[in-house]
Amino acid sequence: MPAPVSIIMPVLNAEHGLRRSLPALTEGLEAGLIAELILSDGGSSDATARVAEAAGAVWITGAPGRGGQIARGVAAARAPWLLILHADTALGPGWSGAVIDALPEAGRARYGDLRFDSGHPMARVVAGWANLRTRAFGLPYGDQGLLIHRDLLREVGGIPDLPLMEDVALARALRGRLAPLGVTVSTSAARYEREGWLRRGARNLSLLVRYLGGADPARLARAYRGASGRD
Repeated sequence: MPAPVSIIMPVLNAEHGLRRSLPALTEGLEAGLIAELILSDGGSSDATARVAEAAGAVWITGAPGRGGQIARGVAAARAPWLLILHADTALGPGWSGAVIDALPEAGRARYGDLRFDSGHPMARVVAGWANLRTRAFGLPYGDQGLLIHRDLLREVGGIPDLPLMEDVALARALRGRLAPLGVTVSTSAARYEREGWLRRGARNLSLLVRYLGGADPARLARAYRGASGRD
């Protein structure tokens, strides 16, 4: 039986993130789950391409913007299931078994429970809020990962071509068809530690509220990247 999952990562100067996220994929390779790893690049100037080559990934290039990058990866994918991950998000142990359990239910998309790779006391608070937001309002962010069958993705209109908040737009389109994967995923705390946990958290909440209120995603993306200095 062919491997059922294509893993898609949008990347932009993601060398360091990939070095922590790619080792976690070994579990899926050993389980025969992964058909391919697709890295959709938005113009990296660091060693991202070399890391991709060493990992045997499919390399796609195009204009920056997470929504467009993910959409290009989806268009290139061969497997029926898609696992969309941010480059700095590492899947937790046991993820392959959870994916196998989810495969019979193609009408639902699945997301991970969030944690940060930080021992800071605020890391648990911010991750706890993110997980509460996800369950209460059905709004997982992209750094929680998303497992989705390509037919369901097509049914809800595909990946929104947005430079930011494409994850929120997709989650809203999937309302009522999202469920937890039952796996914790670990994402980088670098932005929070660089800017401050409260400041970064408040900025993210502000961006979400502005987006839900109708603000231009391109303008929000500039504000987001202007603060972090990277994708």
